[in-house]
Amino acid sequence: MLLSRGSVLGIDVGCSPTSKTSAVCRLDWDETAVSWTIQRFRAVEPERTETISRVAGNTLLGAAAFDGPLRRGLDIIGRYRAAERLLTRRFQPLIGKPGQSSAPVGRLLNAHANACAEAVLKVCQIGSTTHDVGIHDRAIVEAFPSAFLGMLIENPAALNARRGDRSDTFFCHLVETGGMESLVKHLLPGRRFAVPLASVTNHDDRAALVCGLTALCVAVGRYTAAGDAEDGWIILPPLALHAAWARSVLDQNADEERVGCVIEGEIALAA
Repeated sequence: MLLSRGSVLGIDVGCSPTSKTSAVCRLDWDETAVSWTIQRFRAVEPERTETISRVAGNTLLGAAAFDGPLRRGLDIIGRYRAAERLLTRRFQPLIGKPGQSSAPVGRLLNAHANACAEAVLKVCQIGSTTHDVGIHDRAIVEAFPSAFLGMLIENPAALNARRGDRSDTFFCHLVETGGMESLVKHLLPGRRFAVPLASVTNHDDRAALVCGLTALCVAVGRYTAAGDAEDGWIILPPLALHAAWARSVLDQNADEERVGCVIEGEIALAA
């Protein structure tokens, strides 16, 4: 049951011990508006845990989403996952692809995603898992911002996004066209953004905010999940909001994987 007020958490997972390329976003809503608090941090302790605690340590969270590979047990995955295959085939030319958990960079990101998840579990209050694709008894999930945003765009190829700026290009396009507002209205009917989304200009801040929206999808029970129980799931927007081309590609890719590799979340009741 979605409460009239609530909070979720999103974390853009970075790997740099010297630059603040990681960011944490607490997304809050009440009866009329959605707001956020964002801070950046380096991928070192105690700075990581202290920043997360400062942003969300005293808040009850409905879910937390992390932009990095996660699986049950929070161990190193080390192989090419169903979630990654599902969002690579046919998707790559249009909206890019997830990094492979089998590659050295993927293993590093997996390790830092695990560290972020462990920090959140240590210092934050997270609600119990109620969704069908849980990897922990607390509601922690995996996000992938560029695919999350790309699924909402009717013609992503027309945007000429490059690898280095893809998620920023998608974010700006959806802000300008009202796609982000439509997403929030679908998830939280009757609410609006308290501050213009255009005010969020930093790459890592934007990614953390999209991770927060991913967590919100799970908290309200309106999401799509790609992957499997063995190696984890990537959470996407509700299927009803996917562009027609994205629904078609996801269906084709799912047909080439195992049964049950794409799951649509149940719709929760809103208050």
